[in-house]
Amino acid sequence: MNITKEQIDDLNAVVTVAITKEDYQEKVDKILRDYRKQADIPGFRKGHVPLGLIKKQYGKSILVDEVNKLLQDNLNKYLTEEKLDVLGNPLPKQQDNFDWDNEELAFEFELGLAPDFEVSLDTEEPITRYKIVADEKMVNEQVERLRKQHGKLISKSEVNTKDEVTGTFTNEEEEIDNKATLELEKIEDETALESLKGKKVGDSITLNTKGLLKDDYLLSSVLGVTQEKAKDLDIQVVFTIEEINEREPAELTQEFFDTIFGEGNITSEEEMKERIKEDSEKQFEQQADQKLLNDVTEYFIENIDFELPAEFLTKWIKMTGEEPLTEDQAVEEYEKSEKGLRYQLIEGKIIEDNDIQLQREEVMEFAKGYIRSQMAQYGQLDPKEEELDGIAARVLANQDEAKRLSEQLMSQKLLELYKEKANLKTKEVNYEDFIKEVYG
Repeated sequence: MNITKEQIDDLNAVVTVAITKEDYQEKVDKILRDYRKQADIPGFRKGHVPLGLIKKQYGKSILVDEVNKLLQDNLNKYLTEEKLDVLGNPLPKQQDNFDWDNEELAFEFELGLAPDFEVSLDTEEPITRYKIVADEKMVNEQVERLRKQHGKLISKSEVNTKDEVTGTFTNEEEEIDNKATLELEKIEDETALESLKGKKVGDSITLNTKGLLKDDYLLSSVLGVTQEKAKDLDIQVVFTIEEINEREPAELTQEFFDTIFGEGNITSEEEMKERIKEDSEKQFEQQADQKLLNDVTEYFIENIDFELPAEFLTKWIKMTGEEPLTEDQAVEEYEKSEKGLRYQLIEGKIIEDNDIQLQREEVMEFAKGYIRSQMAQYGQLDPKEEELDGIAARVLANQDEAKRLSEQLMSQKLLELYKEKANLKTKEVNYEDFIKEVYG
């Protein structure tokens, strides 16, 4: 067997694999002899069918199978030994007048090669790293929310602007029939707010859903529909009042602090506000980190310029898709995937240049941390290490889960690298300004 490579250009090559009879004949003959032992053909005793007949019936298919196995094994070995960084998979070239009866068989494969490029983390333009702070306004609002949440309900005879009104929302056409509590402070529509004032238990009122509440997500909750359905929903619903309450905020006592933060952990309003600020900013840091990761990724994609073997990749997509594609469909699919492919190459280059590796022990610890946080949400705050080890082992035995967690850990390592080496500028903002700046 002989394998040679013809370099077409920097991104394309053709590999030719030449196979002679000596490479496969012994294996083909052995399989034919085994077939003969098992063959059950009318007119012949089992195991005594003439070898020539077996060869005539099965020889060509066996030859094709064995040659294909040789091609796959040796081509993959060649690519590894020659350290060829290929995109997609080798594509067999169409060869006219190919004859399987020839003494020597030659197969040609097109290769799409990964481009050679450099990645500098010290970017020309600094990338913004947001530091989101919990300002005094946000902390005070959180204190008031907790006081109301743990406060006392006082029954009222009629609706006032600061009350909570429980009732049922209905709309027969949209199949809405949902009991919920409506906080009047969350109502955006002034007309709706005025129409609710003075209403009593048993009264019904028709409300327009569009622009009804200050936050879009609240509408899906009170109507009992998905957020997707609630978005831009413009209908009328009938709200029938069943209960009216005023919520008297809880006093800032030690009992209140213990209920929320655990016994003895917080002993004053000042400590409470500092704890709320710290906890909020930890949560904000996750959002800021994701924003930084997205921005660095986008910067690299937009500013690191290299060519791809587009024609080869389009052909590869066309030939290897689950369903047959036209040329135009293949071009469209390539254009959709090009951006993702570019970042995969950039990310791979960064990982290689900075020798970032994932050790099995690291992935295991990362998985345990993920499981620990999931268990905490259900009140299991102190799981045993042996229990975590067992759950993590089962999770990582699932290839999809292991891949997902490994990718998350790699993203975390890349983020740490960017924070250390990338050209960043820190911008301190409160959460409200962050949302406006990032999401518009």
